[in-house]
Amino acid sequence: MEFEENVVGDDFLKGKCLMNSEVALILQHKYEKMCDEHSTTHVFEKSLQYVKRFSQYNNPHAVTQARHILSSYPISEVDLCVLGNLCPKSVEESIAMVQPKGLARLDDEAIKKILTELSLLKKFDM
Repeated sequence: MEFEENVVGDDFLKGKCLMNSEVALILQHKYEKMCDEHSTTHVFEKSLQYVKRFSQYNNPHAVTQARHILSSYPISEVDLCVLGNLCPKSVEESIAMVQPKGLARLDDEAIKKILTELSLLKKFDM
């Protein structure tokens, strides 16, 4: 199977990808407003539960730091979110998870540094 470079379509090329942790923060904020107005829906609540369940970082500072760490490297938004969502444990896993050529501009040491920084951030995220 051949990989397509632009699998999301032209409409999404200028959009910003979000990690599950970022979506969880946004939805949680919206949920609190909706609860005040007594206007939550079952689908919204299920969506919030989903992103919380699969979020790697819980507190807002850790979410911001994860984005900052990943943004400081020359990787695409999509690859940034893949790494931030899945938190691979090794260089090999990282390379296997992202788009072909996604980490091509980084050597193994840079990838290890990213993984170490994210691991430490996750360890102290309470």
